[in-house]
Amino acid sequence: MNRMIDRRSLLQATGALVVTFSLTPSGAEAQSASAAKTVSPDRVDGFLAIGTDGKVTVYSGKVDLGTGVLTALTQIVAEELDVPMSDVAVIQGDTALTPDQGTTSGSFSIQNGGIQLRQAAATARRAILRQASVVLRRDISTLAIRNGVVGAAIGPKLPIGELVTDTMLARDIEKEAPEKAAADYTIVGKPVLRLDIGDKILARFTYMQDFKIPGMLHGRVVRPSGFGATLVSHDTSSIAHIPGIVKVVRIDNFLGIVAETEWSAIRGARQLAVTWSKWDGLPEQDKLWQHVRDTPIVRDDVTSSVGAARAAHAAAPRQLSATYDFAIHTHGSIGPSCAVASFADGKLTCWTASQAVHDLRRQLAAMVAVSDADVRCIYVEGAGCYGRNGHEDAAADAALLARAVGKPVRVQWMRSDEHGWDPKGPPTLLDMRAGIDPDGNVAAWESELFVPDGAAGYVTLVGAGLAGLDSLGKLNPGGVLNDLAIPYDFPNLTTTAHRLETTPLKPAWIRSPGRLQNTFANESFIDEIADHIGADPLEFRLRYLADARGKELLERLARLSKWRERPKPDRNADIVTGHGLAYVKYELVRTYVGAVAEVAVNRKTGELAVKRFHVAHDCGQIINPDGLRNQIEGCIVQTVSRTIKEQVTFDRSMVTSLDWASYPILTFLEVPDVVIDLIDKPNEAPWGGGEPACAVVPAAIGNAVFEATGVRLRSVPFTPAKVSAALRAARHHAGALVQPH
Repeated sequence: MNRMIDRRSLLQATGALVVTFSLTPSGAEAQSASAAKTVSPDRVDGFLAIGTDGKVTVYSGKVDLGTGVLTALTQIVAEELDVPMSDVAVIQGDTALTPDQGTTSGSFSIQNGGIQLRQAAATARRAILRQASVVLRRDISTLAIRNGVVGAAIGPKLPIGELVTDTMLARDIEKEAPEKAAADYTIVGKPVLRLDIGDKILARFTYMQDFKIPGMLHGRVVRPSGFGATLVSHDTSSIAHIPGIVKVVRIDNFLGIVAETEWSAIRGARQLAVTWSKWDGLPEQDKLWQHVRDTPIVRDDVTSSVGAARAAHAAAPRQLSATYDFAIHTHGSIGPSCAVASFADGKLTCWTASQAVHDLRRQLAAMVAVSDADVRCIYVEGAGCYGRNGHEDAAADAALLARAVGKPVRVQWMRSDEHGWDPKGPPTLLDMRAGIDPDGNVAAWESELFVPDGAAGYVTLVGAGLAGLDSLGKLNPGGVLNDLAIPYDFPNLTTTAHRLETTPLKPAWIRSPGRLQNTFANESFIDEIADHIGADPLEFRLRYLADARGKELLERLARLSKWRERPKPDRNADIVTGHGLAYVKYELVRTYVGAVAEVAVNRKTGELAVKRFHVAHDCGQIINPDGLRNQIEGCIVQTVSRTIKEQVTFDRSMVTSLDWASYPILTFLEVPDVVIDLIDKPNEAPWGGGEPACAVVPAAIGNAVFEATGVRLRSVPFTPAKVSAALRAARHHAGALVQPH
């Protein structure tokens, strides 16, 4: 559809990653990375440039992780400036060129980043119309931009490129600049196929794992035998026979090999004779949840409080309680992390798939003891992300090795590096209690969450930690308190998070952090209460939901899934099918999602097959329906995998689930059908779609298993062993009930 320039040539020539949806050769020449420009997020020229040929360059601090965000951002700018999408190119995630818009996470790329671009484009549009009013001698109210051309209905017209001056966009963003009315949209709200897919299908796309620069060497890091192990000794002569070894780099406990070829670096790391101290500071895995309960609590965060929940619960004639746990997860990125770094003349340049290049810049600067201004991080899309995985750590490895040898170094992590050393989604434990009054109403709701302490900030870089260098890191599991509070109106409720002093493995945020685990417990327990009082799960939710938008969504979900017409399961069948419902208003302030899972349970083997998901989704104004569907489908598929399969295993020293055999993920044949109802609200604010649908998946599956079998699953992942154990326990309990006394 659009003429492309050669990415590799451009990257090597300028050092800037340009997502060239339509970047013409003349446009490419204008994008020299050496060109000085403001990166202020308060200025139009921080985000936009318009060439004399009318081509628009967007500078986005938010990056595309394979999510289609760049397509949506292109739509937003093209719509607001009234130019063809083919005239818009996006430069993303370059600390020398793009504003710091924060980490690309939390489903904020459109909600926050897109709105900033829309405001910048609206300000630019007003400036162009003002200039056209002067040049064309027309009242500004008679002028409009159509397809990149300015003019009145009758009379002369000029392309926007002929109106833009050197200083026109050098102005503050005017938040009051009028934006286009949704009724006038011709691009936003329309399904546009992702602009990166063609190159990916045809193997022309440059992933971080493919990226190369001239003169580049290759590096590998020799990992300790345990997380807290120290380097006792190493024998460089043990790899003297391997050709192309450039240097063995030791900085305290950081030990790396730099070689002329990747294979020599791999061989060197494998064959180097090295001795590590013994370290066994991890808890026993089969005692993990007791370890979580025994970990000192540093403070309590009360995330919601209405009435007197404890007293109401104590006074209730019927009381329910349940405990839910959610295993430690790794990111499991399909392509292990990779980075290239160059250190010369006291300046560091790093090509990275980091979701937070501006944060990484500060961390690398601290690690190698230079100013932030002497570090440049350039985003190159990686093969797998969604959270703080190993990308930043690979960047630190590359930076340390490049500094040691004075040449560019590429570090490609291996599968064991990724699974063993990336930070993890922490173990999560929740205790739930409810009190039911004599009329069958919920009188009290209490929940207690046990999660690591931590605040917004940086995660310690692995290489920096081993080298004894500062990387500004701290304990940071992500925003794990969100969605502990519930969307239902109960007269007495309290939700409390117990923040723990430590956690067994280094934590970080992983897709839908906290929201996923907390919604799992909330929506599972809601179902338990509904069953206890004999209410249909949907009707029960509607009874206690005051939010009209949420009610609308649940009613649309009921129609989509035929919830009220669903057949009753035959719980005596060998393979029995059930349906389960879950709902969330993300963080109680944005995207609404409801889902119904259809699950088949093999009662003989305990195996679960998730056959279908029906999803109703309201994220306000939809920018690209096609891209949004992609995101929702991705949320469902990945979280089904996390719910029924994924769990990090470890011994007393380190992670042991170091490959796909020991950390299995969903296969293609196991992917469920996903049926989606997109609820477009074109006059509302646009919210995110990259995470919210994840939150409802575990509870929907667990609730479906209960409908099918009468068995509650309260521990993720729902493995066949756990399901079989629950079924056996239920049969034993039923048998005990019929025994004569």
